[in-house]
Amino acid sequence: MSHTPTYYNSRRQQSFSRNQNTTRFQSAIKLGPVAHTVLVALMITVLGLIYVTQATRTTGYDYQAQKIDSQIAELNQQKSELEVESARLTALEAVKNSTVAREMVKPASTQYVSE
Repeated sequence: MSHTPTYYNSRRQQSFSRNQNTTRFQSAIKLGPVAHTVLVALMITVLGLIYVTQATRTTGYDYQAQKIDSQIAELNQQKSELEVESARLTALEAVKNSTVAREMVKPASTQYVSE
């Protein structure tokens, strides 16, 4: 007696894998091609607006940085002018208080050359 194997068709032997959800979600709302096009256009518009907002924000930061850089350059110029003025005033004070200046005497008479 020859033995032939018997195959059973069960629901598990279909094309489903183990631990996989076998139910499918079907939306009650059906959208046509025009609605899909409108939705895609709206999404692109929103993304464009977000991009423009970010780009203008960075431009505003550039203007602020440029303004601060010009203020720094102006303050550095003022600092160098003040350093020169301080050196000039310090030199005059040093000359007045030097030992050579203290030993000088006023002349008895002063004559000027006239043309």
